[in-house]
Amino acid sequence: MNKSIKVALIGNPNTGKTSVFNQLTGLKQKVGNYPGITVEKKEGVCKLSNGQKAHIIDLPGTYSLNTTSLDESVVVELLLNKRNEDFPDVAVVISDIENLKRNLLLFTQIKDLKIPTLLVINMADRMVKKGITLNIKELEKKLDTRIALVSTRKGTGIEELKTSIENYSTLSTEAIINASHIAPEYFERLQKTFPGEDLYKLWLVITQDINFMPVEKNRLQNSELLPTKSKAELKRLQHKETIYRYQFINKVLKETYKVDPSAATGFRASIDRILTHKIFGYVIFILLLLLIFQAIFDWSQYPMDFIDAQFASASEWIKETLPPGVFTNLLAEGILAGIGGIVIFIPQIAFLFLFISLLEESGYMSRVVFLMDRLMRPFGLSGKSVVPLISGTACAIPAVMATRNIENWKERLITILVTPFTTCSARLPVYLIIIALVIPQDTILGISYQALTLMFLYFLGFATAIISASILNRMLKIKGRSFFMIEMPSYKLPLLRNVAYTVVEKTKSFVVGAGKIILAISIVLWFLGSNGFSDEFKNAEEIVTERIVNEGFSTHSKAFISDKLEEYKALDRTGAREGLNADNTDLQKGSIELKTREFQEAAKGQEIASFRLEHSLIGNIGKSFEPLVKPLGYDWKIGIAILTSFAAREVFVGTLATIYSVGNDQEETIKGRMAAEINQDTKKPLFNLASGISLILFYAFAMQCMSTLAVVKKETNSWRWPLLQLGFMTVFAYLVALITYQILD
Repeated sequence: MNKSIKVALIGNPNTGKTSVFNQLTGLKQKVGNYPGITVEKKEGVCKLSNGQKAHIIDLPGTYSLNTTSLDESVVVELLLNKRNEDFPDVAVVISDIENLKRNLLLFTQIKDLKIPTLLVINMADRMVKKGITLNIKELEKKLDTRIALVSTRKGTGIEELKTSIENYSTLSTEAIINASHIAPEYFERLQKTFPGEDLYKLWLVITQDINFMPVEKNRLQNSELLPTKSKAELKRLQHKETIYRYQFINKVLKETYKVDPSAATGFRASIDRILTHKIFGYVIFILLLLLIFQAIFDWSQYPMDFIDAQFASASEWIKETLPPGVFTNLLAEGILAGIGGIVIFIPQIAFLFLFISLLEESGYMSRVVFLMDRLMRPFGLSGKSVVPLISGTACAIPAVMATRNIENWKERLITILVTPFTTCSARLPVYLIIIALVIPQDTILGISYQALTLMFLYFLGFATAIISASILNRMLKIKGRSFFMIEMPSYKLPLLRNVAYTVVEKTKSFVVGAGKIILAISIVLWFLGSNGFSDEFKNAEEIVTERIVNEGFSTHSKAFISDKLEEYKALDRTGAREGLNADNTDLQKGSIELKTREFQEAAKGQEIASFRLEHSLIGNIGKSFEPLVKPLGYDWKIGIAILTSFAAREVFVGTLATIYSVGNDQEETIKGRMAAEINQDTKKPLFNLASGISLILFYAFAMQCMSTLAVVKKETNSWRWPLLQLGFMTVFAYLVALITYQILD
């Protein structure tokens, strides 16, 4: 079997590169980071017709090989380093039919590196609508390559592309433009200094900020024979090269690419005037967000209730089916309860990613970024800061990494420091469960209070980020501004295949990533909650039984017994209990007494489980720092959940689900267990309006997770900034939560 063909997908942003990647690889793909660098590495496997496989690498979007960001540097470093394990056998440059001229700049540069290069012209289905005609044969001849005309929307051209990849060895590796014409004397001197080396590769090594070949770079810089040029001179030569390449491209397209002006319409310009309007643009965006948040609550309610009930039933089934013991308790009270605490949120997380993907696929998200630039500039943020802040709604980690496109260091630093304030999807489970518990389900103008609360939290995070940026802007005395440029892609109907891939991959990443952490933490929590060394833990049953005999049931238990009896009597009055004559008073009385004893035993079991948990190992740990969280309206259990959620915010719900399940024979849903919790000091529901809002605001402002902290350290190359960030956000979150609880309680 031949070795797999290494294929690099390269292209400008918004050319449909991800769509081509998805078409080639399907779901046989994985996402990670390049070794030692926080740049996303997306790769997959494509099966070719001859049984051979192609290893596809989706490189970061880049406009040219003249790098301006870390993303683009990754592309250049890979293409210049044959020792890299991912160095491609063939480069596939993705372009789109409407912006072919701009896309060909990158193609000519890669072709001149003498790598076998294919050109994919995507979005071919738009040719008729835009009045575009293309002479493929002539274009192939002039560019000295093979061209695949592709429509990922209609699924055409993909098989032809696979065939071209299979036959990559027949592609020409000759350069099509002689870049040395921009400075003949300089390049002649360069050739004499390094005979046998490729001139264009040497030129890129000299002009680009790349790190993989220090020996070659040093050799070039220290050479006495090589004429020195300042950065400004090198920049001028780069601009001259770009002009020279566009002269070639213009000549080629003049003979092969035609556009009928009468076929063009003003639809895009008309829509843009509305969607980017200085007033209506914001109104439309807010209404869209309201619709999204309303749908997240309404559409996901039924699947969430179903999942919640299934986990409760599964836990009960395990306890009834498997023999009693440590393993059964671990499964039912530890692993299953913890995992159930995150799986329940799959519908809402999936809906969130669905809507974000639809907005991105349609081209609307670029308009949102443009719109927000107007809002953010007065606060001292770069226009490019919009991208990290918007993408932070999915996850802070890639959002922080996205700041590398900001050239000005101080502006980039400010963006890194404030991005964690934006509401990420990891916070969503915390918000959703608390909102469901403390915010009524009533509506106003057809929009639920719960959806409005969720939207408010998103706006609160964004507002806090830009206000913090304004303060940091003054403190750090930033000088100089970077320019904001963003491409406005054409409007198009979202490609459902791409949307599906995005939802599946993002949701899977969310669940698997959180699931690994929750599984480990659930096992540890179950062990700590099921074991203890104190006499109270060991003699919990005797102590609680004696207390009930002497003092009676607790207020919570009395309410539990009363509620259960009322439910039972209601069933009796409707004749729902088979075999009972409602007119037989003695039989009815005996039945109620029997049920009363049954409910009392259940209440007693709950009090024993609660007492044992309180005096377990985890109870002792929680009690030790309960004084810190008590002024916020929390008990030691919430304190433990806050502590463990530093691993990942979504762990909060899973932690509480595990803690509430330990030793508890009453198999309720997660929502039911949390709603039933009582504050032992106030004897009121633990999750009420005061404590609930306090908890939500704590999570709105506190540092998200240790992974975000690690990424901030890597991006700033110092522990100073992440530690300052952690300290400030934690103290700020604590003070806001404290003030909120004291006011509302």
